[in-house]
Amino acid sequence: MKMRVGLGLVLLGVLMVPSHALDSEQKRGKALLQSLCSRCHAVGPTGASPHPDAPPFRTFGDSKLYDEDFALRLQTGLSTIHKDMPSFQFDRPEAEAAVNYLKAIQVRNRRR
Repeated sequence: MKMRVGLGLVLLGVLMVPSHALDSEQKRGKALLQSLCSRCHAVGPTGASPHPDAPPFRTFGDSKLYDEDFALRLQTGLSTIHKDMPSFQFDRPEAEAAVNYLKAIQVRNRRR
């Protein structure tokens, strides 16, 4: 009986761990993106973007985030033709932290 209770507590503890546990670099990236981007974009793993034309960051997908040039584009100055979006320029550690956070929150196709 004691073993079952102990096992149950262990399983409960595992189930309570957040599904998006972030490492320290990803936490820095999240904080950076929240301070710069959350006025328009949904920065977290859930929720709608405040600006209707701003996609939630969790939907950026593999094509944009795993492009090796994305972190470099953040460093050289990210801009867009969208009239409401300001230009941003990140240093290398900021760009890497932002990209690693974005990779951590991407919605994945779970069908297999």
